[in-house]
Amino acid sequence: MSNRIDHAKAAGAFIGKTEHVAFHDKRLWDLREKRDAQAHGIAEWETMRELASGIKEHTLSNLSQYLEQFAAAAEANGVTVHWAATAEEHNALVHQIMSERGMTTLVKSKSMLTDECKMREYLEPRGITVMETDLGERIQQLDHQDPSHMVVPAVHKLRADVAELFGRTIGTDPKNSDIHYLAESQRMNTRPYFVREKTAGMTGCNFAVAETGTVVVCTNEGNADLSANVPPLHIASIGIEKLIPKVSDLGVFIRMLSRSALGSPITQYTSHFRAPRPGTEMHFILVDHGRSERLAMEDFWYSLKCIRCGACMNTCPVYRRSGGLSYGGTYSGPIGAIINPTFDLKRYSALPFASTLNGSCTNVCPVKINIHEQIYKWRTVIAERHEVPFVKQEVLKMAGRLLASPTLYRATVSSMGSALRRLPNFVLYNPLNIWGKQRELPEAPKLTFHAWYKKNRGDGNGNA
Repeated sequence: MSNRIDHAKAAGAFIGKTEHVAFHDKRLWDLREKRDAQAHGIAEWETMRELASGIKEHTLSNLSQYLEQFAAAAEANGVTVHWAATAEEHNALVHQIMSERGMTTLVKSKSMLTDECKMREYLEPRGITVMETDLGERIQQLDHQDPSHMVVPAVHKLRADVAELFGRTIGTDPKNSDIHYLAESQRMNTRPYFVREKTAGMTGCNFAVAETGTVVVCTNEGNADLSANVPPLHIASIGIEKLIPKVSDLGVFIRMLSRSALGSPITQYTSHFRAPRPGTEMHFILVDHGRSERLAMEDFWYSLKCIRCGACMNTCPVYRRSGGLSYGGTYSGPIGAIINPTFDLKRYSALPFASTLNGSCTNVCPVKINIHEQIYKWRTVIAERHEVPFVKQEVLKMAGRLLASPTLYRATVSSMGSALRRLPNFVLYNPLNIWGKQRELPEAPKLTFHAWYKKNRGDGNGNA
């Protein structure tokens, strides 16, 4: 893996684009408000959260049993089931399935797992053309960027950015930022790939039902249905944590997914893929890629409950103002801060510190993942393993000694308040003080609370 992600530096680059930051913050908070309206409109919302969390916990506690049941049911339906322990095995399987059939183009719908596995980067040098058919994912593919959000991958871009990008890459008018024009242009650019010769289709998976061997995919554009039904070969990439036991469990998650993600009652398309059509093939690839290892982590297995709704991202004040690309991985925001370190602790050691620990992410999570508590626990692990940068370590040690001594703390606060009133601005706000950026220190009070209490409520002898 490459060097550590410097979240603060990458966030600084995004914050510098003031128009983008304002739009990003407003757009995501709008999704949060829509989510709240939907949740408050359902009397049993908290009951469903409890049910969804319990179903996920039960499934993960019996995962091997449900995986075997799912694989057996799928094979009985005529599906070919494959197992991949790593990202490399997943990518190699996709390449093998396609090359054995002489296929050279892959049209695919949105899949965080294939992004996580870096599948495009693996297939394209081997002669496979990969076409992202989701509008947001296609925008990011053309711009050679990772998705910045789980549900709305290009939410950090303005319409003008997309117009310029399409003009540069697919030959449209770079000055025409009309939404319908841009969407139609992408559609016309993408559709021919579905009917190319030697083309395979791929989808991800929102839920995999063990009882029936069914893969359920939720989308708003219909591109997953085209990817699965037009080509003669359908490959579904499935993270092993996507299992649920029964079809009857599915209703709980379907009711909550789109409401949590976009504030809409349901996705436009909820598609069930169970068996290949006559004359076609269907392949399911069940992927581990560190999930079994995470399941064994006493404090961190809860993140495997995640249904990829992005609600935690929409509410997070840090994510909304720093942008998803600043997290440096497939998963960003609060959920990224707890998932990414399971893949590479050193590389992602800064992410758990990119949080205010306000708990809003936990409050909106439809499967009740204790996100802010896990962020705090990752901080503890990172400190214990000495992955905190040296300067931060020393500052934390000093802060610890200061806060552990009431006498020293009071003396410091008193002297600092006096000093802050006298120091010129350039001393406080300079490149060495990263916390001074975009902030103004409040005016220091002339009297601390302790000094006021000692003076006004003391015992008359100067004692508090």
